[in-house]
Amino acid sequence: MNAQPRTGKSASAVGRANKTRAGWAMSSPALAAILLFFVLPAIASLFLSFTDFDIYALADIENLRLVGLANYQRLLENPLFWKAMTNTLLLVAFGTPFIVTLSLFAAMLVNSRWLKWRPVWRVALFAPYVTTLVATAVVWRYLLHTRYGLLNYLLSFFGVPPIDWLGSPTASLPAILLFVGWKTFGYNMIIFLAALQTVPRELDEAARIDGANWLTRLRHVTLPAIGPTLLLVSVLTVAAMFQLFAEPYVMTQGGPAQSTVTILYFMYEEGFKWWNLGSGAAVAFLLFLCIMAVTLVQLRFAKRSGAI
Repeated sequence: MNAQPRTGKSASAVGRANKTRAGWAMSSPALAAILLFFVLPAIASLFLSFTDFDIYALADIENLRLVGLANYQRLLENPLFWKAMTNTLLLVAFGTPFIVTLSLFAAMLVNSRWLKWRPVWRVALFAPYVTTLVATAVVWRYLLHTRYGLLNYLLSFFGVPPIDWLGSPTASLPAILLFVGWKTFGYNMIIFLAALQTVPRELDEAARIDGANWLTRLRHVTLPAIGPTLLLVSVLTVAAMFQLFAEPYVMTQGGPAQSTVTILYFMYEEGFKWWNLGSGAAVAFLLFLCIMAVTLVQLRFAKRSGAI
């Protein structure tokens, strides 16, 4: 009488063990790739940040020396590092709400029932994201040209004098932010569109019947329903804004007057222009700490607001 339950329990345990082993066997190639191409390089980079690895050490490893926190101390004393950090934080502070808001309203537009040819609009708005970044950046350099650019030509109809978008220290960073917003909002739009399609239309129609305008429905119906998605898009956008490199590299080369040098652009110059690879690795880990700190703040704010 007692042997059958024990046998059944043992068979169940064996079945779970077999499933566990099968799961590890199937996921082991992906885990091995992550270990080989992410974890190990990250550990090596962390070790590199405590050394004076440069072009001389690259020629002869015996020239490599441990310098402890000297790279980090030198970075914190470098005015260009703080200039790059300031530019990056400005892009994060102004770019994140701009891109998230633009993406959300674009998703609401292509999700509305009254819009004709919605698939065409969705493809058209998503297209900038899948175009080649360098090619579109070069095109935007001509669009923002002081004398021949389309943007200044349109502004001239409103009596606005020509603006040196990429040659002015005050206008260059907003110009890059405008390009980044146009280039990347389509990806977030698709994520928001998927979330909006899960919101029950009955809630919106009930609020409409009660006399709520679109802004009230957005605040009290739509945003609470897509709270987790809004958090996801915000975290992804913040991480992307912290890692801007190709845009200033192609459009301004960090100028004018270092007004568009981002932290990743600064890391590139330290590591691959001046061959201070130890210092470049230190910049990478300081950037990682910044992204992690801002992400934790976002998560805490989302918990307090009830988004997650």
